[in-house]
Amino acid sequence: MAKRITFFITFVFFINKVFCQFASVEITLDDRLLRSEEKQEILNMKNDIKRFFLTTTWDDSYSDLEIPLYIQIIFEGVTEKGNESIYNCQVLFSNGGDLRYFDKSVQFYYNSGSSLYYDPVLFEPLTGFLAYYAHLLLAGEIDTYEFNGGNSSFELARDIALRGSASEYKKGWGSRVTLVDNLNRNMGLRKARLAWYIAMDLFKEGNMDGVLEEVNTMLDGLEQSYRDLGRDNHTQYFLKVQSNKIAEILSMLGRTELLKDMKELDPDRRDVYQSALDSISR
Repeated sequence: MAKRITFFITFVFFINKVFCQFASVEITLDDRLLRSEEKQEILNMKNDIKRFFLTTTWDDSYSDLEIPLYIQIIFEGVTEKGNESIYNCQVLFSNGGDLRYFDKSVQFYYNSGSSLYYDPVLFEPLTGFLAYYAHLLLAGEIDTYEFNGGNSSFELARDIALRGSASEYKKGWGSRVTLVDNLNRNMGLRKARLAWYIAMDLFKEGNMDGVLEEVNTMLDGLEQSYRDLGRDNHTQYFLKVQSNKIAEILSMLGRTELLKDMKELDPDRRDVYQSALDSISR
C-alpha cells in the first residue's frame, strides 16, 4: 500500500505546485481515408491534443496521478456543415492498463493554429469530447485510491455529455451519457478494482494476509457486478488485463479455492486459472 500511503500524505500536506494528471500522451492518427488537403489541415492536431491533456489541470485534489494516455484516432472522412469542415472518426482511449474506451461515432471541427482550450461553459465538440474521456480515465484511476473516489469525475463527464447532447453536434453524445452512467453504477467493478490494486500494493510489501482479504473483496465485487449488470464489457476487460497477474499471485500463495472461484467468475480465461492450479499440484 506504499503507493497509496504516499499519495494521501502528499494530499494532506499539499504543496502549491501543479503536477500533471497525465504523465505522457501518445497519439496515433490514421488519416488514410482523408484527401491530401484534408491531411494538411490536421498536421498540428497531435501536438495540439497532447498539449491540451498535459497542460490542463483536471482535478485539484488528485494532482499527481501521472496517468499514461494512449489515443488512436481513425479518420473516416470529412463533411461540410456551413463554413465548417466536420471530421468523422473513431477514437480509442487507453491508459495502457485496464481502462479502455472505444468510441465509434465522433464528430468535431478543428482549426489548425488555434489552441485547444476546455471551457466548462461554452461547449465545443473537440475539446468537450477530449475532456469527457479525460474525466472517465481520471475517474477510473482515482477509484483505485478511494472507494467511489471517481464520483466527481464521472459527474463532470456526464455534464459534458449532456451539454453535447443539447448542442448542434449531438452525434454520439447520447451514447456517452449512457456510458458514463453504466460505469458509475457498476459498483461491483469499482469495488473489485480498488481491492485488486490495494492487494497488489500489499503483495509488494509482503502483507499476505492483507492480500487475501483484498482478493476476497475483489471476488465479492465481481460477483456483485455480474448480479447487477451481467457480463459487462468493462468488467470483462478488467479480467482480461489482470487475469494472469491474479492467477500468478494466487498460485504463489497456494490458494486453490480462490483459483477455483476465479474459474467460475471468469470462464473466458479458465485455462489461465487451471494452469495456475496445475502448478500448485505439481
